[in-house]
Amino acid sequence: MELQDPITGLKGIGEKKAVPFAKAGIYTISDLLQYYPRSYDTFEEPVPGCMLEEGTRCSVYACVLSVSGIRRFQRYQIFTAQLQTEDGETIQAVWFNMPFLRKCFPAGSRYVFRGTISRKKDQWRMEQPEHFALDAYEKMRNVMQPRYPLVSGLTGHMVSKAVKQVLDGGMVYVPEYLPESVREKYGLEKEWDALKGVHFPIEERQMIRCRNRLVFDEFLLFILALRRLKESGGLQVSEVQMVETAYTARLTESLPYELTGAQKRVWGEILGDMTSSKVMNRLVQGDVGSGKTILAVLALITAGCNGYQGAIMAPTEVLAKQHYQSITQLFRTHDIPLRPILLTGSMSVKEKRAAYEEIQSGTAQIIVGTHALIQEKVVYHRLGLVVTDEQHRFGVRQRESLAEKGCFPHVLVMSATPIPRTLAIIVYGDLDISVVDEMPADRLPIRNCVVDESYRPNAYRFIEKEASQGHQIYIICPMVEENDELELENVTDYARKLEKVFPQFQVACLHGRMKPKEKNEIMERFAEGEIQILISTTVIEVGINVPNATVMMVENSERFGLAQLHQLRGRVGRGKAQSYCIFMTSSKSRETRKRLEVLNRSNDGFYIASEDLKMRGPGDLFGIRQSGILEFRIGDVFQDAKVLQMAGRAADEFLERDPDLSLKEHRMLFERLERYLEKSGEQLNL
Repeated sequence: MELQDPITGLKGIGEKKAVPFAKAGIYTISDLLQYYPRSYDTFEEPVPGCMLEEGTRCSVYACVLSVSGIRRFQRYQIFTAQLQTEDGETIQAVWFNMPFLRKCFPAGSRYVFRGTISRKKDQWRMEQPEHFALDAYEKMRNVMQPRYPLVSGLTGHMVSKAVKQVLDGGMVYVPEYLPESVREKYGLEKEWDALKGVHFPIEERQMIRCRNRLVFDEFLLFILALRRLKESGGLQVSEVQMVETAYTARLTESLPYELTGAQKRVWGEILGDMTSSKVMNRLVQGDVGSGKTILAVLALITAGCNGYQGAIMAPTEVLAKQHYQSITQLFRTHDIPLRPILLTGSMSVKEKRAAYEEIQSGTAQIIVGTHALIQEKVVYHRLGLVVTDEQHRFGVRQRESLAEKGCFPHVLVMSATPIPRTLAIIVYGDLDISVVDEMPADRLPIRNCVVDESYRPNAYRFIEKEASQGHQIYIICPMVEENDELELENVTDYARKLEKVFPQFQVACLHGRMKPKEKNEIMERFAEGEIQILISTTVIEVGINVPNATVMMVENSERFGLAQLHQLRGRVGRGKAQSYCIFMTSSKSRETRKRLEVLNRSNDGFYIASEDLKMRGPGDLFGIRQSGILEFRIGDVFQDAKVLQMAGRAADEFLERDPDLSLKEHRMLFERLERYLEKSGEQLNL
């Protein structure tokens, strides 16, 4: 079999079985091998009852004393079993919506029960524990079991069985494309060995070595692709040369605040690019609230006053509308003679047609919208500048599509992700980098606290107080629906619960599985103040600006990376009132508390990112969700910072010796890069 062959060629996977695999994006053997485990399970030595520790996940040998009948509560079917450990401790085991299991536990039967242990009403308790026959558990002891991300109809067993069939059967040949000298220099496993070791590791050290090789591959190909992009677009001679306009100086002088030193410096760099003979490809990095948007507006005014059009692309329709309204108001207040126009996917056919006509004729100089701005139907009169954010980085395809419309516009990318400069230079290798590293003097710092469950009543009272004063609240949960393995707050159930806790306020929930129209409607209602408390997943991380929101509470904050928590925190503190962030954690781990305390100490995203990097160890490779600057399959620019830097050095060495990768020894690397660009270019915005 070839890597690009469909998975239907595997034994046991016909057209019907292939459907759930397809839902997970697995179509070919290559897709299957790159469907990496999200974590691993290690079956540890069962602990005696006297060593049970609240909040830990553990296994115990226990005898079933009795089993209750099945009772119904709301939408749940619940039954319990009384267990007794060998040293006499009793544990109450509880199962939800699994009535078929009740028959498995006759009185006197013995199993290994595995789950998270808690203490309620002076009794040990396990919710949704797994159970194993004693001999079966012993076979799994100390073997790392892969746990894959799953979709409806796809089980972990289906994935591991298919992967094992490919890896153990020698059905495909994965050629080694890295020269041996490179592997030796950077201490890398062979690719085939790395695939085996990531899917079915024998022990953690082997898994980390193998994972590092696959992360290295992903970063190396990405960086080489960026270098190619830099060559093809970064030094493009500009067809849209501009001069400085008096309107930008007048605007900055008449604003009710003075630009910070950092804003002035970065504006000088942007203006220098736009008035040079080369196309601008610049990234402006700045913490939430550092004032990046006004810099984008100054660039748009410069384009418009030079007879060109400027487009600003937002990640959501709600934010696009907010940008449009604020730009319109700013131009009206300061007598700037440019016409802004809005273009989004939800507009009616008639509204879109009118917008298309104004854009094509040049009547509209500033175009604000979502990804709709680069659709085929949009024909620009003279597009000179595109302002976008990191979620919508302009890649080769988009630049080519704009070039076909008659120009190579200047590109300005705005980023609030606090990635250290050493990493940013590698990750954004196709862009020049500016950093707005100073906050406006009048901005109130957010007050933070890291608390455990005992603080919840106080947190609810504080939320009630803020909402009663007319402010709004975000509550972030890590999950959308109930999960059998993790006792995490989930959005849908939590929203129902808080409707009862706060009956006097309007409560709503928001998550990624909603249809775009539903999400937009809820975000608009929240932005307009109709909703006081918004329960959301991290979908809220970008795309909404609500100055009236003063409180953010993050549930199970230990499940997020510090960079992502800082991004979430940036949703509050946007108005004149004092804002607060409550990081709720159920973890008893000292390391977890130490990590979260970094957020308690500082609101500086760059400091937080650098501290996060220092504190990371091998055990952090899975389980902590980081902010996805770019969605790699296995790598993470924060967690794998050292591997990223290593891949950056290797890419430089390859290109220094062989700029076109045309040498015979680099032939397979060249072919791999071509396939990577073809398959992953769009996903990673290259």
